[in-house]
Amino acid sequence: MRRPTLRTPAPRTANPRTANRRGADLRLGERLLAAVAAFAVAAVPTALLLVLIESHWPPLHRLDSGAAGHLHATVREHPAVLSALRTLSNGVWDPLTMRLLVAAAVVWLLWRRAWRLAVWAAATVAASGLIGWAVKAAVARARPALPDPVAHAPGFSFPSGHAMTAATCCAVLLLVFSPVLRPPWRWAARGLAGLSVLGVGFTRVALGVHWASDVLGGWLLGLALVAATAWAFEGWRRDTGRPVPPPLAEGLEPELAPDGPERPEE
Repeated sequence: MRRPTLRTPAPRTANPRTANRRGADLRLGERLLAAVAAFAVAAVPTALLLVLIESHWPPLHRLDSGAAGHLHATVREHPAVLSALRTLSNGVWDPLTMRLLVAAAVVWLLWRRAWRLAVWAAATVAASGLIGWAVKAAVARARPALPDPVAHAPGFSFPSGHAMTAATCCAVLLLVFSPVLRPPWRWAARGLAGLSVLGVGFTRVALGVHWASDVLGGWLLGLALVAATAWAFEGWRRDTGRPVPPPLAEGLEPELAPDGPERPEE
C-alpha cells in the first residue's frame, strides 16, 4: 500500500502592504525626530530676534519699553479691564487650558482610530513645552520690572510660554479639525484661533509680565515647530500612498471628514 506523502506547508510570505506600512510608520517616527531637529533651522527668525534683543537694538528696545509702559499704565487705571485680562490670561488662555484642549482632541482622534495623527498632535505640543523651557533657561532674560506691578510670573521672560503654547495649540487644533468643519465654520475657527493667539500676546504685555519681543519670539517658535512636524506627517502620508492635501485648507488627514475619501486599511 502506497504511503501518502507529507507536504511541507509553504512559508508564509509577508503582506507587502503591511511591510510598507510598518516601514512608513518607522520613517514617521524618524521624521518627527528630524523635524524637531530641523526646527532649529526654521526658527532662524527667532534667533535673529534674539540677536537684536541681546544687542539692545534701539528700535526694538523702544518698542518693548513703550508697549510695556503704556499698556501697564492704562490697565492700572481701569480695574475692570485688569480683571478681564487676568481671567483671560490665567484661565481661558492659560497654557494648561490650551494643552487640555489638545489632549481632548487626541482622545477624539484615538476614538476615530487616527492613531498617527494623535501621536503627531501629542508630540508637537509636548515638544513645544520642552523647547520653550529650554530656550528660557538658555536665554535667561529678566522679566519687565515696572512700578506698581499688577501681575507677577515666575521664571525667565524669553520666549513667552503663553504665546508659544497658544500658537502651537491653535495651529494643531486647526490642522486636526479642518476636515470635519464646513467652510463657514472653518473660517470662524481660524478667526477664533487668530484672536486667541493675538489676545494672549496682548494680555501678557498689558499685565507687565512680558516684553513685546518675548511674545513675538513665542509666536515664531510655536509656528516654526508646527510647520516642521506637519512636514514630517505629510512625508509619512506620501510614503503610504495617501493624498497630501493643502494642510491649511483640508487639514492633515482629510479622511476624518464625514464625506471625505475612504480611510485606507490600517
